[in-house]
Amino acid sequence: MEYTFVIADVFTDTPFGGNQLAVFPDARGLSEHQMQDLAREFGFSETTFAFPPENPDHTRRLRIFTPSNELPFAGHPTVGTASVLAAGGFVEMTASETTLILEENVGPIAVQINGTYSRLISNAAFRRPAERPTPRAVAAALSLPGDAVRDCWYGSVGVAFCLVHLASSEAVDRAVIDRAEWSARMADGWSPHLFVFAGDLGNGSTLHARMFAPALGIEEDPATGSAAAALVASLVQHPTHDDTDFHLRIDQGIRMGRPSRIDASAHRRSGQFSHVTIGGHTTVIGQGVISLPGR
Repeated sequence: MEYTFVIADVFTDTPFGGNQLAVFPDARGLSEHQMQDLAREFGFSETTFAFPPENPDHTRRLRIFTPSNELPFAGHPTVGTASVLAAGGFVEMTASETTLILEENVGPIAVQINGTYSRLISNAAFRRPAERPTPRAVAAALSLPGDAVRDCWYGSVGVAFCLVHLASSEAVDRAVIDRAEWSARMADGWSPHLFVFAGDLGNGSTLHARMFAPALGIEEDPATGSAAAALVASLVQHPTHDDTDFHLRIDQGIRMGRPSRIDASAHRRSGQFSHVTIGGHTTVIGQGVISLPGR
């Protein structure tokens, strides 16, 4: 059988920047095994597969695969897939700004689309464990001196991350995964995925970030929307926050030569965490057809 795929760069308005994504706009007939094989063949951080929705009021059912396993949710595949479906005419656009509802394993995710810019909205609960990673272990896993780590903690709004605030952008750029230290100290923790960043954590700040996920077969990711969501959500959990709209801009992928810009916001209402939004541009690079042997 033949399946159409689209390749896009997500969180960038420039070709060959951002985070690569392969999208199968109509994946009907593909088995889970075939989807995993295709994700491994493309070798991008994620590949997505769109199916008819289970709820007819929604737009599509979306499954997301890394080269090694399926994810319940991820930011750049959600933003990028919505943009691809809209730009390619795979879904009906009723207005210049349209909202798609994508069914993911964390539940339905709304994505607002305006031209090449898409913004996902997730009200998934913020989760964090009672345990915290130790700065010394994190520094060792990143091949950095202990004083390079200002703070570190765990958080998730769909995919769990170890969130690491480093002392400087230079420290972010120097970070290299030490496989032995990572395996011994981080691989079995609440999350083995390291999202490292530097900059002021005040409202409206711009951060310089990188993300390492060797457990997912991703040595480094050029743009990680789910990590940005976990970070911005974690920063509004303090009970002193009441009605809050908290915004960050995150620059990622610079050192990889794939510069990305993620707009991340977290919102609280009446003292309770409400939702996060993750937005950015998507640039479609091209499309093709892949033939699979009959089952």
